[in-house]
Amino acid sequence: MPKFYITYKRGMKIALAQLNYTIGDFDGNTAKIIENINRAKAESADLVVFAELSICGTPAYSLLEKVTFLEHCEEALVQIASCCDGISALVGLPIQREDGATVSAMALIQNRKVMRYVTKEFIRIGDDRPFMFGGTGVQYIKLCGKKIAIVVGEDIYKAQEYGHNADLIINTRSSQYRRGIVEKRHNDYRAMAFRYNKPIVMVNQVGAQTDVVFDGSSAFYDGQGHLVSMLNSFGEDFKVIDTEASLPEINFVEQNRTENFYKAIILGLRDYFAKNDFKKAGVGMSGGIDSAVVGALAVEALGAENVYFLMMPSQFTPDESVDDAIEMAKRLNVEYNVIPINESYKAMTESLIPVCGGTPFDVTEEKIQSRLRGTMLMAMANKKHCTILNTTNKSEFATGYGTLYGDYIGDFSILADVYKCEVYSLARYINRNQEIIPMSILEKEPSAELHPGQKDSDYLPPYDITDAILYRMIEQGQHREEIINSGFDDDVVRHIHSRLVKAASKRHQFCPILRLSTKPLRPGVEIPITTRYGLYY
Repeated sequence: MPKFYITYKRGMKIALAQLNYTIGDFDGNTAKIIENINRAKAESADLVVFAELSICGTPAYSLLEKVTFLEHCEEALVQIASCCDGISALVGLPIQREDGATVSAMALIQNRKVMRYVTKEFIRIGDDRPFMFGGTGVQYIKLCGKKIAIVVGEDIYKAQEYGHNADLIINTRSSQYRRGIVEKRHNDYRAMAFRYNKPIVMVNQVGAQTDVVFDGSSAFYDGQGHLVSMLNSFGEDFKVIDTEASLPEINFVEQNRTENFYKAIILGLRDYFAKNDFKKAGVGMSGGIDSAVVGALAVEALGAENVYFLMMPSQFTPDESVDDAIEMAKRLNVEYNVIPINESYKAMTESLIPVCGGTPFDVTEEKIQSRLRGTMLMAMANKKHCTILNTTNKSEFATGYGTLYGDYIGDFSILADVYKCEVYSLARYINRNQEIIPMSILEKEPSAELHPGQKDSDYLPPYDITDAILYRMIEQGQHREEIINSGFDDDVVRHIHSRLVKAASKRHQFCPILRLSTKPLRPGVEIPITTRYGLYY
């Protein structure tokens, strides 16, 4: 395995730069990196470490195959290197192997020159995986008389020999947020540092790129596996650590799943708008829990002045729901309109008499209401130049309990990877300091209100049961029989499973969803549209 040594004469201080990058924004990313190099120099750091793929941002998908994209990365690296006088830096970017394949690399800069590239060997996870190939793996530098292993990405999990060959391990990451990852990552690094009896520095990306969130949570562990420094989660941060200093152990803060979901959604929503130059968000408010939560999160992320609510009651909508929706808008100080769809619905159903005349009221008339609302929301989007936020939750999304071109419309979904019970938890978290979401919304029985007396429970079991079964099927990959044997009703499990399989085609036509779990339902990774697997699963 190749080994490269660089000798320093001063005491070892390492700067951890945890930054929010934008894919392809070479000017912006380069400016951030240079700013933090100068900050590290001002704080007398010997080495400043940035995250994996920091120059270009990630996931860049097929851009990684474009020569011009890679050339821009190299040009940015030259500019960054020119600022590295009196300090060394590790900066992440994609480069090409001799055979033209793209690899993830950390450029080691010293004395304003790129000295070496340390490339990632193992491509285990991540959205860039189809466009990335393996490199040569770990390399070593010498800093203040200490031998340091530089490890990129998931190579850290193949680090059996690094702990024996180095005094310190530096690992750069682009590790995405998902439910429970902060705790898992902490436990992994603590165990590795203890096992190898060597300190570990980990620098991770932070920020959101379309549907992906990076939580940051960069950290430093001593050789006994103690956490001695941890950077912010879900926000940029910078810290200089002295690896020779005797640092006290700090407590790893117990993670609140709902709070992390909240922070991840706010970060994801804010970056989705900022990085796409979107200004205003539109939300269809029904008076129900899902739209209330989406509306409150949108106001927190974007500001009340950048959010617009549209309420579209039908003849089946109770007055209480309209009152609740208006109350939400007033509490959030958001501009809103109430536009009934009664006349539009009447005109549509009358025009369809040649097709539907003489038939009883059924799902056809229900979905006409939803699709009229979808049309009105998109008209609002065009006229008011706003981006529509979808309000579907994961329980509905998984089971197909929604209408294509109706309540499935939107530019971006922030709840489609959040189960219904988790939506209620988010609502209670939003109300932690004051009642933003009226209790009447929290306490009412869920309903699409598409015919008199309709309830979600007419189509699905209570959400605590539905969510428990879906979680086992989706997140844990359990077989129907396994779920039934654990105590769930046979008919209920088979009903939910049938809906999950049959709804695949609807999910493929959905907008981008913010990914928060280990198993988000999105094209390319979930159930195929055409499959016989449901007969056996």
